[in-house]
Amino acid sequence: MSFQDLEAGRPLGSRQNLNNGKQDATQAVASGIFQINTAVSTFQRLVNTLGTPKDTPELREKLHKTRLHIGQLVKDTSAKLKQASESDHRAEVSASKKVTDAKLAKDFQAVLKEFQKAQRLAAERETAYTPFVPQAVPSSSYTAGEVDTRSDESAEQRGLLVQSRRQEVLLLDNEIAFNEAIIEERDQGIQEIQQQIGEVNEIFKDLAVLVHEQGTMIGKKFHHLY
Repeated sequence: MSFQDLEAGRPLGSRQNLNNGKQDATQAVASGIFQINTAVSTFQRLVNTLGTPKDTPELREKLHKTRLHIGQLVKDTSAKLKQASESDHRAEVSASKKVTDAKLAKDFQAVLKEFQKAQRLAAERETAYTPFVPQAVPSSSYTAGEVDTRSDESAEQRGLLVQSRRQEVLLLDNEIAFNEAIIEERDQGIQEIQQQIGEVNEIFKDLAVLVHEQGTMIGKKFHHLY
């Protein structure tokens, strides 16, 4: 059972009746487009946060998951649209259903364009910016000035100062390692974006052919009617 079926509230048995229920694929496409629209709006808001103080590793992870979710929805909806369009070639299919499917195909095109724009912007911003990571401060850290005001350079305080400096060096090493990991993760994310952009572009090309075929088919249908 697909996610679209769940969203539309269709029972399990409805998928077993595809031949007698040609509207199933059309309803699934409409549901899929609605879900993609909602997810793309979320994706755009996340992309607009890139490069700001709210751009954290957690936000990048949410962006990654949202991108994957949209990609899957696009694939599922594309498959359902092809299924709906194939049934439109049958003689018994009404002109109104063909018009509905053609409109859905154009709506699908429109939301794919928005997603493509957001993907390109995400690729640019993820390349230009690294996530903001709050700096950790050791609880026992003392500055030289603080040590001076606390005592007369006693051995105990000097020991604390040395310990503080060691912690700072350790934190710096950890920060460098963390930043390197962030950069590596960012590069992987950019590669993933480029791959998905390619996949969406292919779906978009197929969709353009489908829309053209639907337009031709509808034109012939109405020509026969008059």
